[in-house]
Amino acid sequence: MAKPTGFLEFGRELPTRRPVEDRVHDWLEVYEEFPVPVLQNQASRCMDCGIPFCHQGCPLGNMIPDWNDQIYRGKWEEAIERLHATNNFPEFTGRLCPAPCEASCVLGINQDPVTIKQVEVEIIERAFAEGWVHPEPPENKTDKKVAVVGSGPAGLAAAQQLARAGHTVTVFERADRIGGLLRYGIPDFKMQKEFIDRRIDQLEGEGVIFRTSVNVGIDITAEQLREEFDAICLAGGSTVARDLPVPGRELEGTYPAMVYLPKQNKINAGDDITDEGFISAEDKRVIILGGGDTGADCLGTAIRQGAKEVLQYELLPRPPEARDANQPWPTYPNLYRVSSAHEEGGLRDYSIMTKSLSGEDGVLKKLHAVRVEMVADGDRMTMEEVPGSEFEVDVDLLLLAMGFVGPEQDGILHQLGVEITDRGNVWADEEKMTSVAGVFTAGDMTRGQSLIVWAIAEGRTAARHIDEYLMGSSILPAPL
Repeated sequence: MAKPTGFLEFGRELPTRRPVEDRVHDWLEVYEEFPVPVLQNQASRCMDCGIPFCHQGCPLGNMIPDWNDQIYRGKWEEAIERLHATNNFPEFTGRLCPAPCEASCVLGINQDPVTIKQVEVEIIERAFAEGWVHPEPPENKTDKKVAVVGSGPAGLAAAQQLARAGHTVTVFERADRIGGLLRYGIPDFKMQKEFIDRRIDQLEGEGVIFRTSVNVGIDITAEQLREEFDAICLAGGSTVARDLPVPGRELEGTYPAMVYLPKQNKINAGDDITDEGFISAEDKRVIILGGGDTGADCLGTAIRQGAKEVLQYELLPRPPEARDANQPWPTYPNLYRVSSAHEEGGLRDYSIMTKSLSGEDGVLKKLHAVRVEMVADGDRMTMEEVPGSEFEVDVDLLLLAMGFVGPEQDGILHQLGVEITDRGNVWADEEKMTSVAGVFTAGDMTRGQSLIVWAIAEGRTAARHIDEYLMGSSILPAPL
């Protein structure tokens, strides 16, 4: 363990966020540097808890107590080896994961949990700075070829593992750059894109082939993939956005979040997107429907674009600020959280249902809504409208951030003929193989909308089983 009395001597600390008045005028990440001595104090809070429930909370099974101890003792190179043993991309999870490991930290039963996520990102950044992260090509190559469809965290994790097993891996991405939602969904103020680029350099050094601007199912057919490759891994994500089926949805000024957010990312990358039609919140009254992470991403983006006012509406009630009896430790609780974007402005409101939209000359002008409440109906809760609570509000730009309902089923999924579950996801067995032999799947495409840490875990699991399918056994780590 780290320092035996660390959790008694030090309270939880996190890095300081840059002043709001500064950061809203740029697209740089919001956190300031975290001093090493403070970080080591935080690592020292990790307890000798007997059973480290943080392992249970982390889908990757990260060996958190080990690298907390190593950071406390200044053994940075050993720490990154231990971290990379279970996590291909800790710089992604350390920035973007909601940290279910911290929710299950034993110290969190009656104190603030260990700052696991911050220790993780500091380890990997030190490793890159010191030159400890480099390509790890296989000693021996096989004659097997694998196609990975989709270059988000699941696809990248699967590709790296398979390449290290000696297979020739080609990653297909329909966008013009690699990264999936990491590239064209996550705003730069949450993760700057050079962190993706340096990993791509590493994967290319390990033999991974990247093919961008290739829409699998259109530019290359399922038949062609099956002829050229010995196995296929479908990792295209859950990309069909939940829509708003109300009158007026067709009015100009209403956009899904994943139509809005990527455009700003492209501009930040130096692209001219004149032909694509830039969506700007400048001098507009913006309403965001959806109170989750994507809604917060829209909020921070709209503020940086110069929105006049931003309102964020959520259908469900406001979450509690602390665990209640329905969310006991070590489960991941649904709590009221304040992200960096929420600090920057905007108004959040809850229990609001949109009834219709209206406008003039085909352009959105108003949102019509009603307040709702949860009412007990026997053993279940139902949502009912509050009589007399109807209201309308002016709006210039409406952003739909209400989640995703599954992968796109036309194209490659239809051509391959894979089985689809009742929830609209790709069916897979325990070894991540679909109903079609030799075709595997990983990430949100099979699991549904989920966390980045689950995507990496699924990619690693799929890679192990693909390796077994191709070779009869695998040298890759077994799924946890």
